[in-house]
Amino acid sequence: MSAIKAGGWGFEFAMRLRRAFRAVSIIVAVGALLFGASAWFMGSLLIKPQNHTVMAPAGFLAERVSIPGVGHAVSGWWVDAGNGTPAVLLVQGLGSDRSSMVPRAELLKARGFSSLLIDLQGEGETRGDAITMGYRESKDVIAARHWIRLKAPGQEIGVVGSSLGGASVLLAPQPAGFDAIVLESVYPQIGRAVENRIRMQLGFLAPVLAPLLLIQIEPRLHIAVSDLEPIRWIAKLGAPVLVAAGSRDEHTTLEESRELFDAALYPKSLWIVEGAIHEDLFAFDPKGYEEHVVGFLREYLGPSAIAD
Repeated sequence: MSAIKAGGWGFEFAMRLRRAFRAVSIIVAVGALLFGASAWFMGSLLIKPQNHTVMAPAGFLAERVSIPGVGHAVSGWWVDAGNGTPAVLLVQGLGSDRSSMVPRAELLKARGFSSLLIDLQGEGETRGDAITMGYRESKDVIAARHWIRLKAPGQEIGVVGSSLGGASVLLAPQPAGFDAIVLESVYPQIGRAVENRIRMQLGFLAPVLAPLLLIQIEPRLHIAVSDLEPIRWIAKLGAPVLVAAGSRDEHTTLEESRELFDAALYPKSLWIVEGAIHEDLFAFDPKGYEEHVVGFLREYLGPSAIAD
């Protein structure tokens, strides 16, 4: 009798264990599905275009231009400082538009530079299907540079790219054809850029979530992850380069900015903005910006640029 009871108890235990295992498996499967769906939704938000109307600030004197691009027109403003002045292309960061570069354009005009401010594809008034972290945006940079060459033939041309804008400069075919290049808060590799941003919000989940976002890039954008590494191209720019970075930037860490600078060829400069995070470096330190960035552009874009 006891043997029968023991056998029945063992069978019941095995059945309960099997049911528990099945329940846990279902919970894990549902959790994984929800986790994957969350990662897919997060990826959708990251690449979603941010198109909207861009209005010029009061008192800002600029010519509205439409530049022929690859599959779309690139919207911009041309600020003319007069005949014979060197020109600077100003390229906005992620989630922004050309209006964010207006203070730089006004400073540059006062110092003897013309400038072209553009919206990258998928941002502001330039149409686009998706944000591609600088890959397709690089074509807008090249189109804008070509437009400047036609508008100001024979003049030196510089470029200031902030964050996504700087990545777009580096991911263009090199040498990109500029005479001086300023890169502000630019990520060197997409993998670390994604992980940094997740870590800021979700901490320890970053190493788990980052790969789930990165594996979406190729099927969704038809771009290899290896093609989103600006650091691979900085040595091929063929022009003097200034790397600017905030000392407290967690999106693109100071260590990453130093790596980007180390990979560049001379002549090159590094400006570390003490206390700045991933933000508008001109707004954070206007005097330092004029000293380092405008000073750099004046040095390499010719004597026609003047100090006010």
